[in-house]
Amino acid sequence: MEFLYQQKMDFVPFSKFEESKVLEEVDKTIALAKRRLEAIKENTQAPNFENTCKTLDQLDNELNFLTGIFYSLNGAHTNENLQKIAREFSPKLSEFGNDISLDPILFEKLKTVYEKRQDLDLDQESLRLLNDQYEGFVRGGALLSEEKKETLRGLDSRLSKLTLEFGENVLAATNDYHLAIENEEDLKGLSQGFIDSMKEDAERLKISAPYAVTLDYPSYIPFMQNSENRELRETLYKVRASLCFSGEKNNNQQLIKDILQARKEKALLLGFKNHADFILQNRMALTEETVMSFLKDLADKSYPAAKKEVKELEDFARENGFEGTLESWDQSFWSEKLKKAKLDIDDEVLRPYFKLENVIDGAFSIANKLYGINFEEAKDADVYHEDVKTYVVTNNDGGEVGKLYADFFPRSSKRNGAWMSVFREQFHSEDGHDHRPFVTIVCNFTKPTKTAPSLLTFNEVLTLFHEFGHALHGLLTKCKYRSLSGTNVLWDFVELPSQIMENWAYEPECLNLFAKHYETGELLPSNLIEKISEIRKFQEGMGTIRQVIFATLDMKWHTSSEVPNSLGEFEDNVKKEYVLLPHVDGSNFSCSFSHIFQGGYSAGYYSYKWAEVLDADAFESFKDNGLFDQKTANAFRENILERGNSELPMQLYKKFKGREPSVDALLRRGGLI
Repeated sequence: MEFLYQQKMDFVPFSKFEESKVLEEVDKTIALAKRRLEAIKENTQAPNFENTCKTLDQLDNELNFLTGIFYSLNGAHTNENLQKIAREFSPKLSEFGNDISLDPILFEKLKTVYEKRQDLDLDQESLRLLNDQYEGFVRGGALLSEEKKETLRGLDSRLSKLTLEFGENVLAATNDYHLAIENEEDLKGLSQGFIDSMKEDAERLKISAPYAVTLDYPSYIPFMQNSENRELRETLYKVRASLCFSGEKNNNQQLIKDILQARKEKALLLGFKNHADFILQNRMALTEETVMSFLKDLADKSYPAAKKEVKELEDFARENGFEGTLESWDQSFWSEKLKKAKLDIDDEVLRPYFKLENVIDGAFSIANKLYGINFEEAKDADVYHEDVKTYVVTNNDGGEVGKLYADFFPRSSKRNGAWMSVFREQFHSEDGHDHRPFVTIVCNFTKPTKTAPSLLTFNEVLTLFHEFGHALHGLLTKCKYRSLSGTNVLWDFVELPSQIMENWAYEPECLNLFAKHYETGELLPSNLIEKISEIRKFQEGMGTIRQVIFATLDMKWHTSSEVPNSLGEFEDNVKKEYVLLPHVDGSNFSCSFSHIFQGGYSAGYYSYKWAEVLDADAFESFKDNGLFDQKTANAFRENILERGNSELPMQLYKKFKGREPSVDALLRRGGLI
């Protein structure tokens, strides 16, 4: 796979990606990086920024590119072979990372430069790189004894395997289940378009029943919102709520305990009191106390509203013939009906106006108006699956910005959810060439059927805008150093560019760019646009409490002094403080909580609400000055989107806004104050 060494490529040549050679290529790229490492160590010149820090930043460019491709494929288009390879791939990366961070000679050279940093006349970005590298080495165990370094190697290797297995179990459990529906009677409440997709799912799964519902969100959520069969909703909900918690197959309980124990041991080894303490040292929030105070403040201001919203939902359900206790599998169903009654709107009314291709064009148009960039589809680009589309991104003057890959539809080889990742990060090489980034956004939207194109719910529109915001952060970056570019920022800052993009999807001026009926071409009526603005405040209290629960649960897992014997009891005790609906026996969210047990959000799930404060506060500048005001857009691009991790996030934010963010903007937007 020699293409990995071609740094000036037009597109990723996926057709040349050979699974059988992946591990060989890992070894090859690691060996190349190690030769560069030895060259740094053997350099007899006095350590300086150029021969140590800058060289270190580009040490593993080829390996980084291979890693970006491999993990993107393993998430978006995996198979048993890739998963098997990943079990060896991840430990190799972990071991190589330790080879760097635990190398005493390399650390001494870096330390020499670090101690002279005030005398080196470095620009802001170079100084940031030096500080970041030094802190990374210390956090990576550079100050440990040799014996403790070996212990750390073992813990990192173990964690890489455990978190990988956790994600594999969630994917397998999701794919293993389907709810077969035999009777037409059980289709009451479901739209014809959704029924068609259920029929195609049944054909794809090769089952005898004519219809099937899966745990993929484009299938699961519409069914829970619209099916009038309460018994089937209960069945489906309980399967989803107990995913990887019950039964022997794909059970993640022991994996969670092992992950928590290994994270705890690593934190203690490095001198931190717990995993959260270790993580938060490198976050905007800095301390557990700050995070918990932030979450409590949100809860205190939203819980009374959430209680009122639940009471309103219960009253509405009873007024419409519901008897008994409102349960978790009733919430989406009655919420959808209440939204329709209260706002005279629902997803099925809106779907025809949100044809996927139109929404994509709308997002591109908004980016052009804000930042002067253009997207042209490259129909002949090499892709890893036929569903993937590729776009060449340029500035208005024709200058290259980067490449965007988009993969929108669910399949058994793709994990649930939506995300943005990077095939190649932006950086300046030794010859001064600016290597522009290749980024990808991956979603799981409703697929086209034989009778209709892909029509999105409004929540799916928001998801697309969210991931597109991440993509813009990755594409527009203008950094010198790869490790600081694009989305390589602190985790409680990374959601600002994604979440602020969602705001434009609510605005009439923007909706008129793309929200048009897929059959008639009619623009979304103004009365529906007004309703969409009201949707944002609908059950905002309940939504906020839901996020507070997840974030609190994450923090409690990673600050607990002991790994609990009963995961179910531990989770239930955390959640009971914010109870809104009756507890469901046998349910457990943690066992499929991939964000914190597979992804990078451990002790960091609060970041979503934290970044909402940032995005609400930042967007008020656009509301005040004009949605496409060039001065505001330029300030956001130049101080946030282009700067990566070249300065501390709060410094960048203050350069854009002129002050620190205020939580009041978020509460105003949600109607909570």
